[in-house]
Amino acid sequence: MPLVVCIGSVIADAQTHPPDVRFVATPPEVVDAMLTAAKVTSADIVYDLGSGDGRIVIAAAKKYGARGVGIEINPQLVAESNASAHAAGVSHLVQFIQGDLFTADFSAATVVTLYLGPSLNERIKPRLLRELRPGTRVVSHVYDMLAWPADERLDVDGRWVFVWTVPPKQ
Repeated sequence: MPLVVCIGSVIADAQTHPPDVRFVATPPEVVDAMLTAAKVTSADIVYDLGSGDGRIVIAAAKKYGARGVGIEINPQLVAESNASAHAAGVSHLVQFIQGDLFTADFSAATVVTLYLGPSLNERIKPRLLRELRPGTRVVSHVYDMLAWPADERLDVDGRWVFVWTVPPKQ
């Protein structure tokens, strides 16, 4: 079954150093645009790394019937995300676990969404290109990946959404 991964809010071992990114919620209209641009279907699994409050994974499950996993370093946000999934009636489709996007396994992904800063996008890009299957869609809110030209760039009420497709392995 295909997989969607959002990589976006908090990255680090909270016990050893502060997160590399603080949680900032993606506006609902941007979540919708990201999932639409990724062409999410019920055959996908949303794998959201740095999942924050879980809204992207939950929206993909609710709107498209996609399954999903959110990876989030902050245990409080993990608990809130699981509670929100239950309240939304999609807890049978999604789960949220505590983890770090730089060590999490997301190799099964078919769509990756990100809301990171430019330096973190550049830092995760080699893993995306190395570990994801060809054809996997990558969608970023606000920030692009400089040496990887986007296939598509959307303006969503003044917020940028970038879309890439993982190329065939060489």
